[in-house]
Amino acid sequence: MTAIAPKVCKKMSDKNLQFWEHSHAFGQEKKRPGESRTLLVITLTAAMMVVEIIAGILFGSMALLADGLHMASHAAALAINVLAYVYARRHANDPRYSFGTGKINALGGFAGAVLLVIFAVMMAGESVKRLISPIEIVFNQAILVAVVGLLVNGVSVFLLGHGDSHESHSDEETGDHHHHDHNLRSAYLHVLADALTSLLAVFALLTAKYFGWIWMDALMGIVGAILVSRWSLGLLRATNSVLLDKQGPDEIRAKIKESIEKEKDTRVAELHLWAVGPNIYSTIISIVAGDPKQPDDYKRMIPSGLGVVHVTMEVHQTGFSNGKMA
Repeated sequence: MTAIAPKVCKKMSDKNLQFWEHSHAFGQEKKRPGESRTLLVITLTAAMMVVEIIAGILFGSMALLADGLHMASHAAALAINVLAYVYARRHANDPRYSFGTGKINALGGFAGAVLLVIFAVMMAGESVKRLISPIEIVFNQAILVAVVGLLVNGVSVFLLGHGDSHESHSDEETGDHHHHDHNLRSAYLHVLADALTSLLAVFALLTAKYFGWIWMDALMGIVGAILVSRWSLGLLRATNSVLLDKQGPDEIRAKIKESIEKEKDTRVAELHLWAVGPNIYSTIISIVAGDPKQPDDYKRMIPSGLGVVHVTMEVHQTGFSNGKMA
């Protein structure tokens, strides 16, 4: 069995080939909404980071210092997210990238997730150290700074989370995120983690001040580290799936197969679907049919709106008997 190829009667020239060539940028050359929002959040995060680190040292609060260091790490991670956006946009039409630069988005998210894990471990270690050897805390000033930090982080979560909620679709049970900007998701988780640590810092400082539970300051640092680690591991799984070309969503593959197999005596032998960017997929499909059509005919059968931007179709002829393959 051999693949069907169009009949060519005339000598092919470079000019003829231009008709069949197409861009592999797939929209990556456009500035994504998350880029501008991430830049704004970096500015807010960097400013609050300096305030919290200085205040944590001066007032003796581990929770406040941990929050400041956490924000410092996230400022660096957010910078990686922005660089991923810029690089993907500027190199979108670079022919060295076979399917465009969409995966740089996932790579930025993966790098951010790795940093989240590292800093969560560091935060937990320092918190354990302070739990064993607590130090005196200047409560009023520390609480004031922590509240301001919480407000700033709340604004950042809104800026990034508002866009992420429209661009994402997640499976709460598995932690998989199939239809969203992984780079933006990484940035969002960083600022969400900042907001969480700020909230825990405020709670720890208030309980330490009014109930004398000094150990709560360090304990909240450990709790924050555990939650941040959980989020980051979920993002690692999602971005890892993209980077390693894991099969795309089952629902999209099922729709493609169903649309093609509606044709009489036609079966999909193989279907490979993988992400080449946020919400966009490439697919290779092998079809066997009793009375095969041209590859372009089968391409037109694929439903629109699935995000499939690049299709490679292989068609083979075989015999069928009573609707079953011979």
